[in-house]
Amino acid sequence: MSGSRTRPMTVGELSRRTGVPVKTLREYTDLGLIYTLGRSPANYRLYTADALWCVRFIGELRGLGLTVAEIRELTTAYLDGPSGPVGSHLAELLHRSRERLRQRIAAQQQILDRIEKFQVEHRADLAEGDLCWAGDPQRT
Repeated sequence: MSGSRTRPMTVGELSRRTGVPVKTLREYTDLGLIYTLGRSPANYRLYTADALWCVRFIGELRGLGLTVAEIRELTTAYLDGPSGPVGSHLAELLHRSRERLRQRIAAQQQILDRIEKFQVEHRADLAEGDLCWAGDPQRT
């Protein structure tokens, strides 16, 4: 193993290596999603290479639509252990994420439908550029 892998990283180095902002990494640390080795003599948070994996896994879960609160819930379930398998808990969180996404898609589809209806109802006005608004000062 190379020295760079065993040498602790500061939050800035972890940020550079993962592309995640320092502020976000501090939030993840404060929430217990990433653990530190402690602090340097200069009071910088220090991380091991394990933090790289944690940050990437958090990013993967966020990319699947999980909230930070849900990831924290999953972490707590993992640390508590006996409350049940983490895999089934993750499956439930993914189900919740999928449902939220379906609701957002349905809401966006309703907007698309309203746009289509508006365009059909005002096709002539839109084509002629003759759509006026109530109180339009140019229309007398």
